[in-house]
Amino acid sequence: MSIVSPAPRFQSAFRRLLLALLLPLAGCAASDEGASSTAIAFEGARVIVGDGTAIANATIVVDGGRITSVGAAGDVDVPEGAARMDLSGKTIIPALINTHMHLGTTRADLVGQLEHLAYYGVGAAVSLGSDAGDETLALRDGAISGAARFLSSGPGITRPEPGRSEVPHWVNTEDEARAAVQELASLQVDIVKIWVDDRGGQYEKLTPALFGAIIDEAHEHDLQVTAHIFALSDAKGLLRAGVDAFAHSVRDRDVDDEFVALVRERPDFVLVPNLPNPGVAADLSWLSGTVPADQLSAMQARATGNPQAQESFGIQARNLARLSEAGVRIGFGTDGGAPWAVHQELEDMVSAGMTPSDAIVAATSTSAELLHLSDVGTLASGQSADFVVLDANPLNDITNTRRIASVYLRGSEVDREAISARLLAAGG
Repeated sequence: MSIVSPAPRFQSAFRRLLLALLLPLAGCAASDEGASSTAIAFEGARVIVGDGTAIANATIVVDGGRITSVGAAGDVDVPEGAARMDLSGKTIIPALINTHMHLGTTRADLVGQLEHLAYYGVGAAVSLGSDAGDETLALRDGAISGAARFLSSGPGITRPEPGRSEVPHWVNTEDEARAAVQELASLQVDIVKIWVDDRGGQYEKLTPALFGAIIDEAHEHDLQVTAHIFALSDAKGLLRAGVDAFAHSVRDRDVDDEFVALVRERPDFVLVPNLPNPGVAADLSWLSGTVPADQLSAMQARATGNPQAQESFGIQARNLARLSEAGVRIGFGTDGGAPWAVHQELEDMVSAGMTPSDAIVAATSTSAELLHLSDVGTLASGQSADFVVLDANPLNDITNTRRIASVYLRGSEVDREAISARLLAAGG
């Protein structure tokens, strides 16, 4: 039995029915006057562009899966015969982009996850370092209807880690490191992932010579490198070697002046903070649309205060605040596979000191730029029509990103009702 309240479900079904009726009627009316339009105008909502600006009472015109115009209501010409959707009182944000996830290794599992991500307003997600087979990598070549776009780094690169995953390339020499990058280049991965972490003293880390060779070889193939890190000392070495991004921030201590100076020397560098569990009690009832009641009850029971987690979160929150204030480019990622974690991460970033606007920029345009996705991340003319319609303004309260009225990917509304029904019936 669905836990979603009947009113939003009815409204969503009614909206799709209304569009189905309006489009042919709009075309017929226009054809009588010698013109027709397949465009849809979304009118009256506040539009958060994704670049730090917002437009009150905006109009977005979508045609052929792309935004053809966007602006203040009085400044946008709506094509004659276009269908119109009144979104007064709503807020629209770009679909979110998650640059750090670990997703399914079979086509069926991956497609299901990408649909689940779409339900929560994610338009693109990167599986970072744990993909090995052609079955999933092939899904990067085309868009899946009603699902987030899939990107992948293929198998990542690390030192031998027996007992952990054997998917990543295990390298011990510079020749092996360069060969691993060459193989990734042949797979046309979207980014190269490396791990520089001894896992609490269990393993040898990639040395500066090894990660330097990886970064150099990747840049020779026009590939960027993002690094899983833990320690401040490793982070400094990676910055000196020219790494492009961190998939985590420094986690062992507060960053120092030398680190901040190193980052400032790299204006194109992107930090994906990937904040940990903040260790405070949380209300998870907003997950009832895709998490069965018994699972949600168990999750809620675990969402309590944890002093040790709070300490870890405090280090990383302070580091994020300092680096954000220093002008470092901040991206967005959640690790793991939970599709709803994007909304928790946004809340955590704001708790750490970022403004809601800056957190949304991190999760949209900056992440798109990191991944070289030129057609998403902002709501502008020519961009793919990937956006989320919200019932409340996240600039007032970042948790309002969870109040999703509808999601559009490539101009088509995601059938959130069907995704919810499938997930609840399947047990999550």
